[in-house]
Amino acid sequence: MVTLENINIDEIIEHMRAALSEGDWDQATTLLESLRRSDQAEIFSDLPPEQQQEILPLLSPENSADILEEMEDEDVMDIANRMETQRLVEIVDEMEPDEAADLLGDMSSEQAEQVLSQIDESEDIRYLLEHSDETAGGVMTAMDVHIKQNMTVDEAIWHLRHLSPDSEDIYYLFVEDEVGHLVGVVSLRQLVVAKPGTLIRDIMDPDPIFVEVGADQEEAARLMQRYDLLALPVVDADSMLVGMITYDDLLDVLEEEATEDIYRLGGVPKEQPSDVRLSSAMKTRLPWLVLNLITALLSAAVLSIFEGTIAQVAVLAAFFPIVAGVSGSAATQTLTVTVRGLALGDIAPREGWKTLGRELSLGLINGISIGLIVAVIALAWKGTPILGFVVGLSTLLNMICAGIAGVLVPLLMQQLKFDPALASPILVTTTTDTFGYLFYLGLATLMITSLV
Repeated sequence: MVTLENINIDEIIEHMRAALSEGDWDQATTLLESLRRSDQAEIFSDLPPEQQQEILPLLSPENSADILEEMEDEDVMDIANRMETQRLVEIVDEMEPDEAADLLGDMSSEQAEQVLSQIDESEDIRYLLEHSDETAGGVMTAMDVHIKQNMTVDEAIWHLRHLSPDSEDIYYLFVEDEVGHLVGVVSLRQLVVAKPGTLIRDIMDPDPIFVEVGADQEEAARLMQRYDLLALPVVDADSMLVGMITYDDLLDVLEEEATEDIYRLGGVPKEQPSDVRLSSAMKTRLPWLVLNLITALLSAAVLSIFEGTIAQVAVLAAFFPIVAGVSGSAATQTLTVTVRGLALGDIAPREGWKTLGRELSLGLINGISIGLIVAVIALAWKGTPILGFVVGLSTLLNMICAGIAGVLVPLLMQQLKFDPALASPILVTTTTDTFGYLFYLGLATLMITSLV
């Protein structure tokens, strides 16, 4: 029998694999339960479905719920679909209301109702299911503790002890009036140090920060970041307290939004990790590649206009990658900063001109620096001063163009109700390539007699 003292996680994984290969399910279960819940979830999700099916019934419903709460939604759904309804009911009954709502929300309405009809206190879950996943209501959890403003601190502490809430860590207590409106917030520290008999309304902050239930989850995340909150109350249209968002929910939101933006900046609108099916990956990526191909035809059209110039001065072709590539990198830098600012609310549409001015100045400074370097390289390489001038000046102009496109395109996309992170990269790349060739070959055409 393997003892679990002083054994690190890698050793436990090895022992688990050995136990599973021998069919020793009790030993494998004991080893799994010795880990922290996040480690349990990681190992459990890596097991083949048949081994998951063997181990899950050996775990307690509470432990099974802990593991499923830590796993990705898609993996949880696969497990739930292979599970008997009664076992699923037992596990869902042990889950936090928000986690249970996430799971049931991905099921068919008939299957979800079958589970809900057999669990205790299903009303909290039903209410959470009414809200979209990407709203504050979709990520909030139900309130366990309700503190009234006319309570004394003694009554509030007794209330806490009587409820023994364990579904979420409690850092703040949100205070209601007699009908349930949010009227204040009090910290546990204030509650503990206050003199006996003190009314809650006398020690609470009467101006709590809150978010409405229908607000976008990103707005909730921004509020919690801006004010360093560990919990954020959620109210309905009548200012009734309906739930709260905790810091762990915030981390999930930030991870989800950051992942979504990274995918979209790469032109991948709805991608999943590397195990996604090829057919699904093709459907999400191919349309954007086709759009990129169509926009790239603009660059090709510009090049075709100047076929005569290229034919007379073939050396011009050697500098195409420099003029377009350096400016493209500058545009990507500006685009990344702008999209991030829009996503976090740091850049408002009315501040577009301020942002544009800053990026224009930066583009001018960077353009002069890079343009001079490129001009010197062209002169040293080909020994033609006028060629160095053409390459350097066109690079400078395109760097300025890159700064403009990196700001205006995402701002325009937002005004047109398109996701800036999804639509902007293709348009900005096309803009810098097209104008880069136009500046470069246009200047070369004007000075063709000096280049030949």
